[in-house]
Amino acid sequence: MKQKSFAEKLTLTFKLLSKRHPAIPYLLKWILISLLLGGLIGTASAIFLQSLEWATQTREQHLWLIGFLPIAGLLIGLLYHYYGKDIASGNNLLIDAIHQPSEKIPFRMTVFIYLGTIATHLFGGSAGREGTALQMAGGIADQFSKPFKLSAEDRRTLIIAAVAAGFGSVFGTPLAGAIFAMEFFLVGRLRYNAIFPAFAAAILASEVTHLWQVKHTVYTIASVPDISFLNLAYALLAGIAFGVCAAIFSKTLRFVNQIFKSKIKYPPLRPFVGGVILILCILVLGNTKYIGLGIPTIVESFGQQLPPYDFAIKLALTVLTLAAGFKGGEVTPLFFIGATLGSTLSIALPLPVALLAGMGFVAVFAGATNTPLACTIMAMELFGSQCGIYVAIACVVSYLLSGHTGIYEKQIIGEAKHHRFSRDVNKWIGDL
Repeated sequence: MKQKSFAEKLTLTFKLLSKRHPAIPYLLKWILISLLLGGLIGTASAIFLQSLEWATQTREQHLWLIGFLPIAGLLIGLLYHYYGKDIASGNNLLIDAIHQPSEKIPFRMTVFIYLGTIATHLFGGSAGREGTALQMAGGIADQFSKPFKLSAEDRRTLIIAAVAAGFGSVFGTPLAGAIFAMEFFLVGRLRYNAIFPAFAAAILASEVTHLWQVKHTVYTIASVPDISFLNLAYALLAGIAFGVCAAIFSKTLRFVNQIFKSKIKYPPLRPFVGGVILILCILVLGNTKYIGLGIPTIVESFGQQLPPYDFAIKLALTVLTLAAGFKGGEVTPLFFIGATLGSTLSIALPLPVALLAGMGFVAVFAGATNTPLACTIMAMELFGSQCGIYVAIACVVSYLLSGHTGIYEKQIIGEAKHHRFSRDVNKWIGDL
């Protein structure tokens, strides 16, 4: 009788273990895939963050570059119009791929969004980085769906893990990245069958980004007051303001986007016209405080009260930039808007400036993306767990008040918010 080889014995043993412990092959498969995603997406995020730093410094050292913003917008528009119509929906394409996996996400999404975002920041647009990180991650990850012969269900999990890796590595918040990936595409529900790949990919990608010695901004909340009914009431009031702000941002972004589409039929001209308007705004303002990521102002908001117009100007310029067709994300501008609004609220609410800025930082984001759990975890990763109760109240209230409209049009309502509460707020905001 022929004796079995070591490889045959190993295969047989693995099959027996799989029958008795079905979680073992699942874990092994997703550990291997997560290692691959973590390495590639973490490296891509590191390159992207370093490129953004270069673009920001170059622009600030050579302000004449802002004069070429309309030309940059035209080139971005031409690139997407003639070669990227199928990827123009960006994050919404990722959400579609999770809900109904069909065609593979083209790898050129990774290249196009990277080039478009760097150009937007280099020449003076007001945009963020989250959208770019997610789209780069999705474009990289989906290239492995066919080689690995993944089923439709596994492909959904792959995209979720990629989103977790992209978010976690670009912000240095892997726990929030994992929760965000399970939360952002389905309002009111989490996709728990992707929990292991999401956490594994996010943690690994974040560590790889750190290995490339990429630094993330440090935000500090020096003191958090004791919990009291009065302080909780202040947090609730702040959450209301953040929720209304998030809803206004989302609705205004869609409204202005429709204006550009209805008034300018040729898509590449939209960012050209938007670039001209942005240059005029920058000239009127007389500074570059409100373009790019705006990290210095976000940091400043944690240390002192800022004027009430800071958040409004950033909101307007970001809406104009993204609605016109420039590339980038909404999240870092939402951090700016929320942190500066929170800083301003310290004039009326007797909570520490840094705490209110931190609450606004995540709560406006929570309301605009319908991701209160991820944003609460993010705050504790960035600012420390001592602020958890305050930010949780702000994020949940903002989530409820923002209604079902968010920055991701393809989000599906898995479980509705409080119907009458959300409906009345949406009606009130729509009447503004």
